[in-house]
Amino acid sequence: MAAAIAALGLLGGTAFAQGTDKTGTYPDRPIRIIVPFTPGAINDVLARAMAEKLTQSLGQPVLVENRPGAGSVMGTDYVAKAVPDGYTLLQVPAAFAINESLLPKLPYRWDKEFSFISMAATSPFLLLVSASSPAKTVKDLVSMAQAAPGRVAFASTGKGGNAHLMGEMLKTMAKIDVIHVPYKGANQAITDLIGGQVQFTFSTYTGAASAIKAGRIRPLAVTSATRWAALPNLPTIAESGYPGYEAIGWWAYAVPARTPKPIIDKLNRELNKVMQMSDVQHRFRAEGIDLMGGSPSQARQFVAKEIDTWSDVVRQSRISLTE
Repeated sequence: MAAAIAALGLLGGTAFAQGTDKTGTYPDRPIRIIVPFTPGAINDVLARAMAEKLTQSLGQPVLVENRPGAGSVMGTDYVAKAVPDGYTLLQVPAAFAINESLLPKLPYRWDKEFSFISMAATSPFLLLVSASSPAKTVKDLVSMAQAAPGRVAFASTGKGGNAHLMGEMLKTMAKIDVIHVPYKGANQAITDLIGGQVQFTFSTYTGAASAIKAGRIRPLAVTSATRWAALPNLPTIAESGYPGYEAIGWWAYAVPARTPKPIIDKLNRELNKVMQMSDVQHRFRAEGIDLMGGSPSQARQFVAKEIDTWSDVVRQSRISLTE
């Protein structure tokens, strides 16, 4: 990741468009949504659903382009340096906020090089154990860890990712000594959870649904601040004895800074319309995702709050990607 970020420094900035009419005819050519991850995962699915509906409402093709690399930094930097004309959008993932804490030498300034359009969606994570685990509650799991310091392990889909930092947050708040085991993907993490190689993990409902329905793993709590409507009987970690615990997956949309405000306003209106469509909401609710929407300022405030949250977790946990 460090090598990839260093290489970005060799890229020259893109000259800004100097057209005289940036709003009256917008859009008059295809628009791209940059997803800074590989195709196939929920990031990609969400972007393609948005693109399909925007194509219909804007009258121009809206295309999804995957630009993975360096934990989403490559694609993010590509948009930061794109022409600020409304034709290159970034689907902003939760990793955007986490990277601000873990990677001090990012090739872009989040607060200077992006204008936010709107929030898109949120998805709580589930705290999961094997169906054979004696832990039936969060308190049970914490008691297990307290009884065996350094012997209880939790899985994540990679160092510095959402699940890793959620585990570190619980570790700090509950004052437990647990081991982090990073995996390259959710499937292997869930498989080893079922097999007992690790004792707990965090996952979106989408990533864990099949194993939950098969009775192979058990959710203990949801990571959001309030109970999740899709699983209303599942308590939050906060109400399980750790007030203040809140961590969710999320997505937003942004464009390069200096994109004309009328274009941002138009994109905001169109995206909000899409996220209010009943068929789109129904589709993603089944995936464990709640569509949001909102104003550009609300999106910026949300991202700033997330950066503060994960900065605290990284500092308290002393996580470093260079170790």
